[in-house]
Formats: sequence, structure tokens, C-alpha cells
Amino acid sequence: MDKIFLKDCRFYGYHGALAEEQVLGQIFVVDCELEVDLQAASLSDQLSDTVHYGMVFETIKNRVETEKFQLIERLAGAICLDIFDQYPAVLGIRLTIKKENPPIAGHYAHVGITLERRR
Repeated sequence: MDKIFLKDCRFYGYHGALAEEQVLGQIFVVDCELEVDLQAASLSDQLSDTVHYGMVFETIKNRVETEKFQLIERLAGAICLDIFDQYPAVLGIRLTIKKENPPIAGHYAHVGITLERRR
């Protein structure tokens, strides 16, 4: 299956199980890979034959920056539902959300989750 991807999209949001995460907020890094049949677009050169990744970015941004969830698993699930609702051509989604600086003592690059969903 063909893919459209967005990598290392950065948004500021207020998601987390700890109270300080809901108040102070933090940066969330999102990777999104969409399974889409790109055959028509590869022949037509028409935006209408593909999924506009700029619009997908806005869909993700809206959910991350305007909602509050305790779990990033729930945030990712809501984003997947939004993408399926708004972009009928999307057949599958692989969505990763990372926190680079959660309130966890230790040294690490990031923590996060990945959801994979199909229609």
C-alpha cells in the first residue's frame, strides 16, 4: 500500500496523567503514516486524487492543541478517528506520539506510544 507521512510534527499541549502536565503543558512530537492508494494521483498530478498532508497536519494540530486528555493513548485514538472521519481515502493509520520531557526522573530521548488502525 502507498503511504503519506508526516514526521516530527511538534505541538504544545496539556495532556498527561500528572497534574503538572495538565497545567504546565509540554511539547508533543507526532509522526503520522497514512495508507492511501496513490495510483490516481501518481498519474493525474491532481491534489483532488490524494490526501492533502497539510490538512492532515491541521487535523492533528487541532486535536493536540485544543483538547486535554490524561492519556496520550486517548489523544492518539481521537486523532485517528478524526483522520478517518475527514479523509475517506485513508485506509490505515500508524500514529506515534512522543513526550521528550515528561516529569519522569531519568535520562532518555523520549517516551511515547504508537497506535495502528485500519478501516
